Amino acid sequence: MDVPAGVLGRLRGICLGLPEAYEEVAWVGVRWRVRTRTFAHVLTVEGGRPAAFARAAGTEGPCTILTFRSEGPELDVLRRSGPPFFGPPWGPEVVGMVLGPNIDWNEVAELITESFCARAPMTLTRQVERPPG
Repeated sequence: MDVPAGVLGRLRGICLGLPEAYEEVAWVGVRWRVRTRTFAHVLTVEGGRPAAFARAAGTEGPCTILTFRSEGPELDVLRRSGPPFFGPPWGPEVVGMVLGPNIDWNEVAELITESFCARAPMTLTRQVERPPG
């Protein structure tokens, strides 16, 4: 199942606003990368597929899932905080988020920006305006 156009459009606007970021079709869904490193990935779970994402998020769907990178104290808090967040087993620095109807797009933008900064070279992270805090 395709990612809803409205969600994809919002994420595209956030991700492609970052230096040297580009979008590509992933094995499932869409991902955004800087150089060769993925910093955000969005997909839809429906009927328990893709199975790894459905298991990690604890849902058969339908739902839209965003995965991103985090680090430091925020990583542990996000992975353990419960819905809408979850900790996928395929990477200790990866966080999953179910994008429900009441998405805080400002929070999503902050999380994606931090993910980008965790994956991008220092020369690019210096070009990013980070929110205070």
